[in-house]
Amino acid sequence: MNSWSSRWSAAGGPFRVPGAYVEDEPRFGWRGCILDVARHFMTKHDPLRFIDLMALHKLNVLHLHLTDDQGWRLEIRRYPRLTEVGAWRAESQIGWNGAMDGRPHGGYYTQDDIREIVAYAARRHITVVPEIDVPGHTQAAIAAHPELGNLGVPLEVRTTCGIGENVLNVEESTIAFLQNVLDEVIELFPSPYVCVGGDECRKDQWKASQAAQRRIRELGLNDEEELQSWFVRRLGDHLATRGRRLVGWDEILEGGLAPGAVVASWRGDLGAVAAARRGHDIVNCANTSVYLDYRQGPGEDEPVPFGTVLALEDVYAFEPVPAELRGRPDAARVLGAQCGVWTELIDSNRQVDYMAFPRLAAFAETVWSPADRDLPDFRARLSAHLGRLDAIGVEYRRASGPLPWQTRPGVPGRPEDPAAWQATIDSWTSNLRDLR
Repeated sequence: MNSWSSRWSAAGGPFRVPGAYVEDEPRFGWRGCILDVARHFMTKHDPLRFIDLMALHKLNVLHLHLTDDQGWRLEIRRYPRLTEVGAWRAESQIGWNGAMDGRPHGGYYTQDDIREIVAYAARRHITVVPEIDVPGHTQAAIAAHPELGNLGVPLEVRTTCGIGENVLNVEESTIAFLQNVLDEVIELFPSPYVCVGGDECRKDQWKASQAAQRRIRELGLNDEEELQSWFVRRLGDHLATRGRRLVGWDEILEGGLAPGAVVASWRGDLGAVAAARRGHDIVNCANTSVYLDYRQGPGEDEPVPFGTVLALEDVYAFEPVPAELRGRPDAARVLGAQCGVWTELIDSNRQVDYMAFPRLAAFAETVWSPADRDLPDFRARLSAHLGRLDAIGVEYRRASGPLPWQTRPGVPGRPEDPAAWQATIDSWTSNLRDLR
């Protein structure tokens, strides 16, 4: 090529641009974002638009959270009731533990929709990783198929926030049901990874279930944690026979983990360190650093404030490699990281914009650039980048706070005190400390 190329200016005259050679490469191969379309459904246009925004920021993994207590969003042709029943709920909560809105909510993606989304992402060098969350977060599936549950009674799709107590039973018929679901999933998603969740599975029903307790005795297990591990292993083995790798949240470490499983560590660094030291690849999803549904400032005008404060500079300070792994061979187990757009309290595409941007731009640099990043330099470059977001219609949060129409006066959130929240995380992960 010539060292100079001619172009025409807007005024009609020529100007010259010097030729250049740019050499750059990402620090991590997994640069992702979780998009939760289960709690609040997004029409096909919305994830397609979000994929474009991910590509703009050089992210390359879209983790699509497709199922939860509040909705099942993926057509499974063998089990049409999953979407006929499980994709629809009677109403939704306004904020955290707020009033009910009395308005039905729902929707799902046909298999053709998914093929379009996957192909659209692939053209932008983005892999779509599907999540079918089990054995907890499954009330929508149980509402559609009561035989999957532990109570033997009909349930409705969950309408409220929080962690539900209804979980799948551990019968062979339920394992077979899920294997059939996964067979359809892997036909739609060419990703080498499939996430089966494994997070926040309450064990109350298993403790009270004679069938679950009998299963524990038959398998020679010690407790319900090992029962969940057995459950997840069965799905992991099934995926492995089809050339796919299981991904699960860090709770899958509890009770033991099958070889080859990838751990998405969301409850701090403890799970990431424990998994890496046991030879498992990890994706760092530390909630207090990269969960973009967490509030962006301490002010009362933040819309539906949730979690601890996670400002732009906090996201930019995130380091994907936990401190205990730095400088060690185990650090190579860190595939990368992903931020999270969870939608329990995000009920519109405009609110997705507000919560995700510009923090997603900060996150993108943490997984592309070297560890020794420069915050003032980033802020200077971000100033120009915000003009691009304005031009393409992204309704991001301003540094000064929400604009009047971005507030949600009177809608309750669930803000957390950092010290109290860390104590909660520590209590949840206490059983992982001996695994480090």
